[in-house]
Amino acid sequence: MADFNEADLNLVRVFQAILEERSLTRAGQRLGLSQPAISYALGRLRVMFDDPLFVRSPDGMLPTPTAQQLALPLGRAIASIREALRHGEPFDPATSAREFHLSMTDAGEQFFLPPLCEMLQRVAPHVKLEARQTPVAEVAEQLRLGQLDLAIGNLPALKPHTHSALLFDEPYVCMTRRRAGLPARRMTRERFLDMQHIMVVSSESSHRTINDSLRAAGLDRKIALSVPHFSVVPQILRRTDWMVTLPRRVAQFFNEHDQFAIYELPVEMPSVEVTVHWHETFDNDEGNRWFRELTIETLRQV
Repeated sequence: MADFNEADLNLVRVFQAILEERSLTRAGQRLGLSQPAISYALGRLRVMFDDPLFVRSPDGMLPTPTAQQLALPLGRAIASIREALRHGEPFDPATSAREFHLSMTDAGEQFFLPPLCEMLQRVAPHVKLEARQTPVAEVAEQLRLGQLDLAIGNLPALKPHTHSALLFDEPYVCMTRRRAGLPARRMTRERFLDMQHIMVVSSESSHRTINDSLRAAGLDRKIALSVPHFSVVPQILRRTDWMVTLPRRVAQFFNEHDQFAIYELPVEMPSVEVTVHWHETFDNDEGNRWFRELTIETLRQV
């Protein structure tokens, strides 16, 4: 059992870095340590907890059951120390080199990152940004631990656990390649059902359940392709006569060069509520407050 009075708390940072990076090399780069230094630190951790903690696999350094049990309390400890050290720390966006961490889907990255990065370059040129596609089930805990500053998307499951602000409420539409023979204005139920469809099964709950909602409305689509991301959809639509159902702003973003025809769905459907989430622990953190206010203001104008 580890003795607190003899423990080197720097080893906790090494543990957290290996846990998140799944690589000794990347953990070392993140902490500014050499590979031998990281290996030595891991050896000390293994002695401290009397467990291998991480084992090599084709998917990287995987945590053992003991490491998985340690992840939550050690993550909380790091977040608490980080928050304590920032107490009373003034935040100046013009000079700060702080790194902020965002979670969003691939479509969110395409839609939100360009205007946000443009704004950051203008008002906070030294601030760094990391965007991640975090599994929805892990987002709330990472926000609470300070591993994420903000999560953006249609994330209703987060609302009981976080503070949030609405960016916009967005209807779903359907989109296909422009070509002869398409309806001039309105997509009928019959034509919609006659077409082959792309189904996007992303991590966000609204996109996972859109097929169920359409079926409940009597629209059982012919699914030609299921994909986990939106980013490949425009390239596929350009080469096929298939159709996709997606949020209107995403459709308009993909249709920058007017290559696609966009229609309202032939039935009433629930809309997408796009929100920004953060944890109440960081309500009064000057940097987090500045970053979320900037993010909300910038993205509402998109």
